[in-house]
Amino acid sequence: MRVVVGSKNPTKVEGTRQAFLQYFEDVEVTGVEVKTDIPSQPFDGETITGAIERAKKSYSSEYDFSVGIEAGLFRFDGTITGYIDFQVAAIYNGKVYTLGFGPGFEYPPMVIGEVLKGKEVGDVMSELSGIEDLGKKTGAVHYLSKGVISRTELARLSVTMALIPWINRELYL
Repeated sequence: MRVVVGSKNPTKVEGTRQAFLQYFEDVEVTGVEVKTDIPSQPFDGETITGAIERAKKSYSSEYDFSVGIEAGLFRFDGTITGYIDFQVAAIYNGKVYTLGFGPGFEYPPMVIGEVLKGKEVGDVMSELSGIEDLGKKTGAVHYLSKGVISRTELARLSVTMALIPWINRELYL
């Protein structure tokens, strides 16, 4: 099975590979650079739109599926900062796309404060952690969870959730 990811971020490519290998054999996953129309720091529905756009723009007939993964901040009342970060995955076969979300978590208030001033989460978290390109390595979630959860794992979980209709076609498609 051939799968393309609408990103060259190694955490997204590896998380996608791990997700597909749970259900399929001989999986080949490639990452390609994709330009989207959403802001570099998406909020709310922009995150979902970004995942779909990445999946659709990376698709070609040489692949069985394309995958778009986008992390973004969703507004939630009652949280410390008013925002929860979710990773969203879209899987596309050239006709139909499916969606999945990974677990959500909250950033520290100072991170959200800087993001609301125009910075990207990844840049703020790299400064906070002292780890350059944190989002292409273990991710902010790894730093904040004290090494228990990685960004690759968030990608795997969101892609796994988006795979549910594909592995249960008789119920969905």
